[in-house]
Amino acid sequence: MKKQFYIDGSWVEGVKHENLVAPHSGEVLAEIPIATIENLEEAIRAANNAKTQIEKLSSYERSVILEQLVEQFKENRSKLAEILALEASKPLKAALGEIDRTIATYKIAAEEAKRIYGETIPLDAVAGGEGRVTYTVREPVGVIGAITPFNFPFNLVAHKVGPAIAAGNTIVLKPASQTPLSAIALAEMIDKTDLPKGAFNLITGKGSEIGDALVKHPDVNAITFTGSPEVGISLKNKAGLKKVTLELGANSALIIDEDVQLTDELINRCVWGAFIYNGQVCISLQRIFVHHTLYNEFLLKMKNATKMLNIGSPLDLQTDISALISKKDVARIDEWVKQSIKDGADLVTGGDIIDERLYKPTILTNVKNSSDVSCKEIFGPVVVINSYEQFDEAINEVNNSRFGLQAGVYTNNLQRALYATKKLHVGGVLVNDVPTFRVDLMPYGGVKESGYGREGIKYAIQEMTELKLVSIKLSDC
Repeated sequence: MKKQFYIDGSWVEGVKHENLVAPHSGEVLAEIPIATIENLEEAIRAANNAKTQIEKLSSYERSVILEQLVEQFKENRSKLAEILALEASKPLKAALGEIDRTIATYKIAAEEAKRIYGETIPLDAVAGGEGRVTYTVREPVGVIGAITPFNFPFNLVAHKVGPAIAAGNTIVLKPASQTPLSAIALAEMIDKTDLPKGAFNLITGKGSEIGDALVKHPDVNAITFTGSPEVGISLKNKAGLKKVTLELGANSALIIDEDVQLTDELINRCVWGAFIYNGQVCISLQRIFVHHTLYNEFLLKMKNATKMLNIGSPLDLQTDISALISKKDVARIDEWVKQSIKDGADLVTGGDIIDERLYKPTILTNVKNSSDVSCKEIFGPVVVINSYEQFDEAINEVNNSRFGLQAGVYTNNLQRALYATKKLHVGGVLVNDVPTFRVDLMPYGGVKESGYGREGIKYAIQEMTELKLVSIKLSDC
């Protein structure tokens, strides 16, 4: 089935198409149009022209539009989860979880649309500021260029589209090449809302061909991107004076302190953090540092729990692990694992290619911090577990990374918990939880090569608006 672009409230034919193939089966799902620069220009022009219309909407009206979208998601929950399972090979129970999160994300956006506040400023606090009423307001930045990844193609899109609409911006969305069907489904639902035509536009195709043009275009006022650090840094360098929000990579870590009880709940949480959606999560638990007194017990329990994971079709509700997004990622992950073992790491479980699309959930120990499986983002079902003796040693190991998105620490010692929150150089510290935890209203983003700016609806709205100062000089009556 041939798909189309969504531009200026209409479905537009593409000149060229490419087959979209299901990662888990190899079957052709659809023919996806490949955008040209002309298609991009048309989408940006539509978004630019629609600015006047969306800026006329009250915050209440924008909130209602987002609530209409929430209802569309609720009505189509099962169908949308199936799209995720097919195009992204996301196990169905994880796909249903993503749809539920997406509903919550748009709901939060609908609420935050009514809470975009400024503040009054007492200028008379300094000499010469007397006799003035001064306040700030937030205004929409304009046209938002959104470039999104494959791993959460509904919810990460919602973190860009939701706050953009809430703030009164227009959008040009370029989804990942592997997951365009979710974006097309979104366009179909948006088309049924009262959003002004042209305020949301969808183009599909190769980011390498149109990404730079979107970022550099003079009529695009802000860029929001989720993807690799290499691409993100390149986009930021090309964006000029545009506002830019980047959500990039990580090799998120967890510290387990010596006073912790290794309950089934804790172990299952660690297995979930490491292997949910095959580890293809920006805050996937990739590195675990366990106090040496608990190390052997933890390793055995993790091994046994990991072996209980079900490997199979993403369309089966019992499946935990399914196909990776591409065959080349399976080969890359296997290469990294094999190299780490060659360099002295020990294989606890896994370490095998099941077939060209599937990789067995893998645990490695005694891994050098210079090994690719430790210092790079593996984005696959692999977790590294090492021991430590002193708490500061574990803190230093977590910080010994080019990334800094989120980190976790399990401890019953309040002083150590607070110490960790101070010393860990990351965007978010989770005490008594894994770094994979995220709810969609919290500020989310990283330091170092993990990103620039923050998502989370309230915080994304700040990224997508400009602050304006208003000062009124009063006259004597």
